[in-house]
Amino acid sequence: MSTEVLPAKGLYVENSMPAFSREEPFANLLMDLQTKGWSVQDDFFSVEFTQALMDEAESIQSAFMLQAGVGRKQDHQIVLDARRDYIQWIDPDQPIRKDFLKMMADLRVALNRRLFLGLFDYEAHFARYEEGAFYEKHIDAFKGESNRILSTVLYLNDDWKEGEGGELVIYDEHDPTVEVGRFFPKKGRLAVFLSECFYHEVIVAKRTRHSIAGWFRVNNTTGATLDPDQ
Repeated sequence: MSTEVLPAKGLYVENSMPAFSREEPFANLLMDLQTKGWSVQDDFFSVEFTQALMDEAESIQSAFMLQAGVGRKQDHQIVLDARRDYIQWIDPDQPIRKDFLKMMADLRVALNRRLFLGLFDYEAHFARYEEGAFYEKHIDAFKGESNRILSTVLYLNDDWKEGEGGELVIYDEHDPTVEVGRFFPKKGRLAVFLSECFYHEVIVAKRTRHSIAGWFRVNNTTGATLDPDQ
């Protein structure tokens, strides 16, 4: 399928700008994951890099996005009562997409060194929630039934205001009826959490909402079964 985009607001050149906003971009995130299993970091990437990602997300024509579903590969189903967002999977076919995947690969290495998670790869897609879209409370991976270990969400929205909805709600690991945090989808905010442990949802958006959702995975390939991506 084509990943057609509109002309970019500014031509991004690969490796043309610092990707991270601080010298040790992973330190706080790694500490949070080690102590509580989830982390929300504002301004994780540099302002310029975040803007380039936002330009890319906004430039994708709706006709070239897919109705998001539930499940992977042969188990994938469209369930409009559960979620109403549109997605486009990220391949390294454009400079900004390639650099984003490189930066998340650097994070994967840091996660493995610090937390010994054995992460093998990372998959991600642009997500677009039009007005009225949502994603009901769910968990990204059931224990022992998935190779998704860590979920990530990077928000790409300017000037998100109180009352515009679209918040990410994270629930307690031990009691999924209890909220541990509710976060606006503000530009540059990155949420990371253990995929098997934390139920979460996206509240109904009252304006178009952009993000990049992704998952760090382990490799479940065996002699009999090939572990697919996406």
